[in-house]
Amino acid sequence: MKINVLCIGDVVGRPGRRVLAQKLNGMVREHQVDCVIANAENAAGGSGLTPQIYDKLCKYGVDLITLGDHCYRKRDIIPTLESQKNIIRPANLSAYSAGKDIAIYHTSKGVSIGIVTLIGRIYMKPADCPYAKIDALLPRLRNEADIVFVEMHAEATSEKIAMSYYLDGKVSCVFGTHTHVMTADERILAKGTACITDIGMTGVHDSVLGRNADSVVRAFRTQMPFPFDIANGDARINAILVTVDSHTKRAEKIQRLVVCEEADGDTLAYDSDDGRPDICNGF
Repeated sequence: MKINVLCIGDVVGRPGRRVLAQKLNGMVREHQVDCVIANAENAAGGSGLTPQIYDKLCKYGVDLITLGDHCYRKRDIIPTLESQKNIIRPANLSAYSAGKDIAIYHTSKGVSIGIVTLIGRIYMKPADCPYAKIDALLPRLRNEADIVFVEMHAEATSEKIAMSYYLDGKVSCVFGTHTHVMTADERILAKGTACITDIGMTGVHDSVLGRNADSVVRAFRTQMPFPFDIANGDARINAILVTVDSHTKRAEKIQRLVVCEEADGDTLAYDSDDGRPDICNGF
């Protein structure tokens, strides 16, 4: 059975939430999506997540919600992390950290999708070894989920690519988040694992990673503190669509998708075979 999983890049602030509310249902219909995974660690004012925004994302159609290094920026999300089964923080934080390290979604086709997030250690806050953690979690994931996706939330490209190779043949997909810039290296590795270094962000793209460009440039030039306000303007969804054979667990296709907020909201679908965009109309 073919299962289509949509992975959405870091949702940044109100513009990211707005374009997600407008376009997600259309994407799900157009691409016959069975499960939607979204990183929401920047969804509340650009940093963190609140219970209210968690509820909104679920209403928009997000099935599994992941967080990264800003997972505890809004402390009122902690009870949600403890009580809800479809939201996770990075698994290789301290064993005493609040929240769950895996989440499972049961699709309407009877196939279950498991997700785990690992946080990188290069240019990031201290964390436990992601390799040791995923090794410990894989037996449980395979027991509870038919298909396993791994999010590598890291700054360094090398860490994300290395984890993809380490997990080739062990999981169906490894996708990177955190840097907010979509990369063009999507592929399926030799043993059947789809991977991409970073799936980008969902927010205003006339910006610096979703923030007001003028403020960020002034901060870099002057080395003085400036508030990194959320940018306004053209919001887009960055995502990947991964097709997995539920019997073999191997990925069969990975595509980059870019959905614009503008009037017709055409989708740019980048085919991993040639990297060239095709326009997909309809929502």
